[in-house]
Amino acid sequence: MNRTPEVSLRTELLAPLRRSPRVVVRLALWSAVEALPGFAAGRLVAGAVDSGFGAGRPGVGMAYLALLGVAVFVGAWATRQVYPRLAALVEPLRDDLVRRVVTGGLHAARTAPGRPDTAGVARLTQQVEIVREAYAGITMVVRRFVFSVGGALLGMCFLEPLVLVVVLPPLLAAAGLLALMLRSTTDAQRELLLADERLAAEAGAVIGGLRDVTAAGAERWTGDRLSTAVERQALAARRVARLTADRTLVLAVGGWLPLVLLLSTASWLTGHGVTAGGLLGSVTYITQGLQPALQTLVQGLGGSGVRLAVTLRRILESTPPEPAAPAPGPAGRTHGPYGVELSKVGFAYGPGAEPVVRDLDLTIGPGEHLVVVGPSGIGKSTLAGLIAGLLRPTGGEVRLGGRPLPADPAELARHRVLIPQEAYVFTGTLDENLRYLAPDAGPGDVDRAVAAIGLEGLVERLGGHRAQIAPDALSAGERQQIALARAYLSPADLVVLDEATCHLDPVAEARAEEAFARRRGSLLVIAHRMSSALRADRVLVMDGTDAVAGSHEELLTSSALYRDLTGHWRRPAGAR
Repeated sequence: MNRTPEVSLRTELLAPLRRSPRVVVRLALWSAVEALPGFAAGRLVAGAVDSGFGAGRPGVGMAYLALLGVAVFVGAWATRQVYPRLAALVEPLRDDLVRRVVTGGLHAARTAPGRPDTAGVARLTQQVEIVREAYAGITMVVRRFVFSVGGALLGMCFLEPLVLVVVLPPLLAAAGLLALMLRSTTDAQRELLLADERLAAEAGAVIGGLRDVTAAGAERWTGDRLSTAVERQALAARRVARLTADRTLVLAVGGWLPLVLLLSTASWLTGHGVTAGGLLGSVTYITQGLQPALQTLVQGLGGSGVRLAVTLRRILESTPPEPAAPAPGPAGRTHGPYGVELSKVGFAYGPGAEPVVRDLDLTIGPGEHLVVVGPSGIGKSTLAGLIAGLLRPTGGEVRLGGRPLPADPAELARHRVLIPQEAYVFTGTLDENLRYLAPDAGPGDVDRAVAAIGLEGLVERLGGHRAQIAPDALSAGERQQIALARAYLSPADLVVLDEATCHLDPVAEARAEEAFARRRGSLLVIAHRMSSALRADRVLVMDGTDAVAGSHEELLTSSALYRDLTGHWRRPAGAR
């Protein structure tokens, strides 16, 4: 069933809140503390008047005002604590949108005919930043409105409940007016965004073909076409400006009308027991709580909120849907172990370049552990790329499980996993990073992968599987361990480790390689240390002109290069 755009948009807007419930709770708690001055202001002002200055006790009045100053200081301190929690919600949303836009742009460039989508640049450089800033702004606005208005109304309820009869009706009417205006404002803002994209596309086409325009004498025609795009954009901008001005009506009804009604009914209120301090405190709640919060909400929803809805919907419409989740994790594999076959494989980086791999025949049996060694720059990583399907051979064929390498990257990812030297870790929770290749893996599978790779200490230091992590806060070795655990948990039956343990100490490296050797499937290791060869079933020695495979003992006899690499400089007996 296809979701409507409104449902999809609502899901996207709520996703950051659902991903980080702890952050939301902390943000709410600090927001409640921040709203303390709004809740206490009217009551303290009423106390200063009724029990202090109005009763001829100025000292008591000053004490009430001093308490108000303390409340303001506490609220300001809480505001400072709000921003880090806000960043923890907003930045992952931005990262996700950048990934979507880049993925969609690459997909369109690969599959769509004709000129590339120039509007994709605007989505990446401008629209994603609009969403990021608008989401942060609207979160702050809605949060402040809820807690400020809630605090003010709660304060009035405790101070003088009768005042709510005067204040609530215009406030509710203003909310209804705002809801009616938002629809037309959203439509107008969307038209402005589309006009911006059309103008960017037209201008890009003209600039790219300026020489042809001049040669064909099409300057007037081209100028008229650009002028039309500019006029449409200007009309859309003027419509947005008119609707923005209309929002002042909401502020007048919800912000100023309650104050007018309160002052005009002051005699009736005092006749029903409301004190002078209660009236002044209620005025304080309206002018210092309701009015600023409503003004910020009107400006925020009408500005940042509309831009957020329109721009995010445009990004979602212009990017392809998320790819299907990979096959289930280790517990759900449906295919069996298989081997790798290379038949007369050759590869060169360019038509005239010297081949890095030439006529290589190699078989990695089902469940076999093969280590590749050789001097730096000899082509070991190239071989890993060929077997993993990242590089296509210029000669020969690579087969997985008796079949050619799948052309579809998603299909290929279900059969093999490659961990390069520089491991990739993304911003998010540790659990999201570990489950990236196996989203359906159970908690027990994750725990077994963590234990197998030796990640328990890092999990504890970070604060558990749900801890938020940032790649730049981790060492290179920690990133490698997370990537190794992710690969261990994946459903792939072929694991390729291209110096994926180079930042680990020898003990941690041995533990990781031994874990993968015990894991179901085949293992190919591009060795960083020669000790890896001692743990392998077979070793492949690459020397630039030939490749020799065998066990450690066999190669000590048959390969001078292997003896050099392992430090066995003395020629063994019987070696030639």
